[in-house]
Amino acid sequence: MRQAVEIVGIANLLLFALAAVVAVRQWRSNPSNKAGLWAGLAFVALAFVVVVGALIPEDPDRLIEHVAQRIDIAVLVLFPYLLYRFTTAFQPPTARLERFLAVMTAVLLVFTFVLPYYPGEGEARPWWFGLYLALFLLHWTILLVTVAVRLWRAGRGQPSVARRRMRTLALAAILITVALFMAAAGPDSDSWLALGVGILSTFSALSFLLGLAQPWFLRLLWRRPEQAQLQLAITGLMTATTPREVAGQVLPPLARMVGARRAAIYDADGNVIASHNAVPTEDSDTTTVDFAAGRLVVQTTAFTPYFGDEEHKLLASVASLTGVALDRARLFAQEREAREALERADELKTQFIALAAHELRTPVTTIYGFAETIRRRGHELAPGQRAEMETQLYEQIDRLRVLVGQLLDLSRLEADAVPIQPERLFVGNRLREIVAGAVPANESDVRVDADPGLEATVDAAALERIVSNLLVNAFRYGSPPVVVRAGAAAAGLSIVVEDSGPGVAPEFVPQLFERFARAGSDGLGTGLGWRSPARTRAPIGASWSTGP
Repeated sequence: MRQAVEIVGIANLLLFALAAVVAVRQWRSNPSNKAGLWAGLAFVALAFVVVVGALIPEDPDRLIEHVAQRIDIAVLVLFPYLLYRFTTAFQPPTARLERFLAVMTAVLLVFTFVLPYYPGEGEARPWWFGLYLALFLLHWTILLVTVAVRLWRAGRGQPSVARRRMRTLALAAILITVALFMAAAGPDSDSWLALGVGILSTFSALSFLLGLAQPWFLRLLWRRPEQAQLQLAITGLMTATTPREVAGQVLPPLARMVGARRAAIYDADGNVIASHNAVPTEDSDTTTVDFAAGRLVVQTTAFTPYFGDEEHKLLASVASLTGVALDRARLFAQEREAREALERADELKTQFIALAAHELRTPVTTIYGFAETIRRRGHELAPGQRAEMETQLYEQIDRLRVLVGQLLDLSRLEADAVPIQPERLFVGNRLREIVAGAVPANESDVRVDADPGLEATVDAAALERIVSNLLVNAFRYGSPPVVVRAGAAAAGLSIVVEDSGPGVAPEFVPQLFERFARAGSDGLGTGLGWRSPARTRAPIGASWSTGP
């Protein structure tokens, strides 16, 4: 039995020493993490207790041995407090609890050094030692139960790996407390109870080790639920066609994997594409991962940097895949827009050809009929009839000239080949000249409202063409009187042509800016220019602006 106890003791010594090495290495990998510092101190203290305890004789008789024994017990007193401080690095306790535990630890440390002596194995225990032992057990119980409860509760809502690590540490704290209570009973070193204490300590050491660091296969096993969800999400990224679909595929499983309370994906301009729960706020628990098409921002809990360090590293990989998916969605959107633009262009071309053929056919047919009549029967016509036909022939030729001019203007606009020659001029005077030329017979029905001193730099020919077109539409489809207003605007110059007609039908409003669109079956014209402005606040084609 003694041999078994010794073997278990050696195993415990190695396991607790290994736990100390692992805890210190984790702290050194991230020295700014306070939780890692407290964990390193706690497990170094526990390893010190085990190693020194193995070196001290069962019945020390020299001064140095007694001093080493008291220091060893004092460090054992500190271990649960250090482990408790490890948990407070994530979530601060109440001030009252903090003071109570600190005072209790300090009192027990003083008690440790003022005891007259420590009874050896088989010796009688004085009342003061019994009191000390009771305080010692109470101290351990309060601290390690507090540690276990805090870690267990903190595991709720955490990713699988972090939750299992926390609860494994909580289990280790309970096991070592039970082992301590069994050891306090003072079993013989070769008894079954001593072996049970050693085995419980072994399970506690293994649990501490698994809570601190796990084999890769165990992590994979623990992470399997989130890993499966993330793999499905990554597969879904390949079918996402919009940035919002990409974010919707990746954010929920990613948040579950790293324990993110909030997460968001931003585009290259800093705009939020989508978020999980809410847009993250800037604080110490926010992690940002940049990628080509934007950045990924996650806001985790205070436990994540220590318990979810490996999951945190996965963010870079997921962010890279998200960037690729966003680029793919962007290219898909560009391709779709280009295809839609081509379809619209093809539809416009078809409409244009049909409309141009329809509009040109009437004057061409009329011109042909008049010309053929004059050629064949001109000598039979009375002078009045011939003159009337020549007049109508001229009107149809002029109409054809206007239609061809509109077609040429449209082609230049499509090719961005309209020459612009800006010049400084008085806007009011120029508008009156345009009105006189566009509607000479109805000039009294048009009022120009413009400040005489208003000047602007504009292309006079373009201004004349635009305003003339608006005036013709106003008289053709609207009703007089017509008002032409000009004034300074935020963008430069604003010109408004407003008639007193019935206005545009509400059902036609969505088509106001569609090329070749005409309201009603009786609408005249090609649809190449602006439609009739109604007396509304925002008539189609009723305003035009140029630079100052």
